[in-house]
Amino acid sequence: MFRFFETLVDPYVSYAEQDTPPRRLWPFLRNYSRPFRGVFIATGLLSVLVAAGEVGLIYYMGRLVDLLGGAGPAAFWAAHSVELILVTLAILVLRPVVQGLQVLLLNNAILPNFGTLFRWRAHGHVLRQSVGWFENDFAGRIANRIMQAPPAAGEAVFQVFDALSFAIAYFIGATLILGDADPRLAVPLIVWLALYAGLTRWTMTRVGPASKAASDARSMTTGRIVDTYSNIHSVKMFAHHRRELAFAHEAIERTRQTFSREMRIFTIMDVSLTVLNGVLIVGVVGWALFLWSHGSATVGVVATAVALTLRLNGMAGWIMAAVSSLFRNLGVVAEGMETIAQPIALLDRPNAPPLDVTEGKITVSNLSHHYGRGAGGLQDVSFTLNPGEKIGLIGRSGSGKSTLVKLLLRFYDTESGRIEIDGQPIDAVQQESLRAAIGVVQQDSSLLHRSVRDNVLYGRPDATEADMIAAAQKAEAHEFILGLRDSEGRSGYDAQVGERGVKLSGGQRQRIVLARVILKDAPILVLDEATSALDSEVEAAIQETLYGMMQGKTVIAVAHRLSTIARMDRILVLDDGQIAEQGTHDDLLARGGIYAGFWAHQSGGFLKTDPAKEAAECAM
Repeated sequence: MFRFFETLVDPYVSYAEQDTPPRRLWPFLRNYSRPFRGVFIATGLLSVLVAAGEVGLIYYMGRLVDLLGGAGPAAFWAAHSVELILVTLAILVLRPVVQGLQVLLLNNAILPNFGTLFRWRAHGHVLRQSVGWFENDFAGRIANRIMQAPPAAGEAVFQVFDALSFAIAYFIGATLILGDADPRLAVPLIVWLALYAGLTRWTMTRVGPASKAASDARSMTTGRIVDTYSNIHSVKMFAHHRRELAFAHEAIERTRQTFSREMRIFTIMDVSLTVLNGVLIVGVVGWALFLWSHGSATVGVVATAVALTLRLNGMAGWIMAAVSSLFRNLGVVAEGMETIAQPIALLDRPNAPPLDVTEGKITVSNLSHHYGRGAGGLQDVSFTLNPGEKIGLIGRSGSGKSTLVKLLLRFYDTESGRIEIDGQPIDAVQQESLRAAIGVVQQDSSLLHRSVRDNVLYGRPDATEADMIAAAQKAEAHEFILGLRDSEGRSGYDAQVGERGVKLSGGQRQRIVLARVILKDAPILVLDEATSALDSEVEAAIQETLYGMMQGKTVIAVAHRLSTIARMDRILVLDDGQIAEQGTHDDLLARGGIYAGFWAHQSGGFLKTDPAKEAAECAM
């Protein structure tokens, strides 16, 4: 039975991805709710039936009081035994069935699946964002919004069907019952409902914004704390424990203050509601007693009025709390939408074909990119890499090397100019096919918080175990991998590497990254400081592996250590975002220009940098 309701809606059902999701709350929620439309309608109808059953039960208790007072036991049972049997069956059978179906739909069909669908689609949307988009926010805050918004949306749906639809049906039923007994009994209830609606409106207009502010503050706190934990090595090395506490204190205090302002609203609401409920009890029950004392109402009517008002008194706080919870959760969803509903800025063209790499020729024409700032980056860069050609790319920090690599991978769209691979503009083909054709080894050799096997196979998930081991051996990684063991007792290729590979040394991480790219075996290879984390002995061994990897591939190698690119077919020297020199190692030395100066001023094989330009590079 449970499985039937749990599978009524598939949270992973296929859907049309939207590049520009609705930015307003209700259209956004309607869009996510489409697979649940039929279930929502059924749940709403059952909620109304449950409320009608509750009101009908109270009504019948009043009728029973009148029946008991109108005849002796024998006459009572003779006249009403069939009626009582039917009511008994309704209470014991029909009522549990209706309420059970409503609870099954709500608890088993909607709650587990709606939040799952929300999180699945939100995560899928965020994953489609560009690298630049992620660079402009805290990873912790993004993750917090992905985790907070779906359960908040699920809780909002729960309150709509568990409380609001029930309450509306209950209030209408109570008004009709009291009005049927005596129209004057409905007057104080209607007045109370109007005051209650006013208090609800006052509360809701304040709870939504206050909840959104509190949720935003929580996300900021999460982002700052995760940022500290992710960089714990730097925190410890620089002994900045107290500085990080102060950094977190500001966000934590903001969270406390926003939450306090939110709680003030609920305190005012609770006190006002207590006063209103007192007015309800005195108004309805007092008026019923007045009518009874003048012979205008029966004892059953008084009993019904008392039961309804006491029930409404108990429900009023619950309904107000449910409505408050609804708007509080909608505030959390609205805050999450600041991330989840952002449009995708870096898109494939409609019906873009996959990249077809036939030779591996790369043409860069009049390329300029300044990250929207008008300075830094690249300015009017043009060059061609012939198929299988290997070029070295050097320059001081801030000269545009990393920008060129990011544009080649289409992490950003160019501001002007174009890049073509085998005559195909890279912005006219599918992004995934472009990146599948390029193997990249970066200076930042971070790994996934998974096993060594998962990290190596990330290069080619369908590779065999033998292929994976062969790649690790070529990267001089196999021997140390076999000696790995994590805290859970997993060893070798099954050992976990920790967040960003923190359990491994820099050289070990770099060799696993190399193994991953060797396994990928892409036709175009980008080496961005590929051996920067290796000691001299390991680097010497891997250099030959790298040159072996390069055979038959078009290669761009970025390096500060000039010895690593001296054997390249050609070397491009970037300066102030432009190509200042190009040629072979020997040609550039003979020219006596910028490259020759770099070579002459090397210390231990590293290129000296310009601090001002290095700062500019870090700001990009």
